[in-house]
Amino acid sequence: MSGRPEHPGVPEDPSARVIPRRGVRALCARLRNEGKRIVFTNGCFDLLHAGHAQYLRRAAALGDVLLVGLNSDASVRRLKGEGRPVQRAADRAYLLASLSCVSYVTIFPEDTPARLIGEVVPHVLVKGGDWKGKEIVGSDVVRAHGGAVKTIRFLPGRSTTSILARAADLRRKGRGSSGGRTGTSRSARAS
Repeated sequence: MSGRPEHPGVPEDPSARVIPRRGVRALCARLRNEGKRIVFTNGCFDLLHAGHAQYLRRAAALGDVLLVGLNSDASVRRLKGEGRPVQRAADRAYLLASLSCVSYVTIFPEDTPARLIGEVVPHVLVKGGDWKGKEIVGSDVVRAHGGAVKTIRFLPGRSTTSILARAADLRRKGRGSSGGRTGTSRSARAS
């Protein structure tokens, strides 16, 4: 079955743009043969938010194709700790692939994308502004092949960690004032 919509005006199924890891090298070879400029970025993308959307849109503008390397569930757990990821990799990949600026998504099990970057060999490697001045994993491979390494500033105040902290704070406040319940009190419901 092709990824084409069955009805005009209905976008293709985003899962068609989630590429198995074993297919990445062939995909990138085909894109290069077509003269496409490949941009690569990676991350956990645990809770997709406006900061992610803006970052990915700006990354996509640096080339013709944006390939996102997505940390696997086990990798996120090792990097972020117990309780993470909030969403499983298949769901995170589907959400990313649903964004019009994202061309392809692939899931990698390692803690860093070094091996994946060696398979992709992107024209442009992009990381968030928090990496500015730091050694970006894979930058040596990209530069050795004549590529560029760019950092993009994040939208201030947007992060998965801050969203989770606010949600936990709201949950704690909700428990303290009404025992975790919303709406009418028990005595009001009884009457």
